[in-house]
Amino acid sequence: MTFHAFAPGDYVRHPTAEDWGLGQVQSIVGERVTVNFEHAGKKLINARIVRLVRVDVPRRGED
Repeated sequence: MTFHAFAPGDYVRHPTAEDWGLGQVQSIVGERVTVNFEHAGKKLINARIVRLVRVDVPRRGED
């Protein structure tokens, strides 16, 4: 069963913790997603419970 539509390196936001800021997915193991958030540090998210929001961030030279 797939719980997410992203991969390591993708940027995400937590839907109810906006103050955590932008996060980058570090790893995905089953339903466990490790995300490094700019204002909250590394968090282990259970994708069964929290539906992270994927964010498109322009790469350098694309803006």
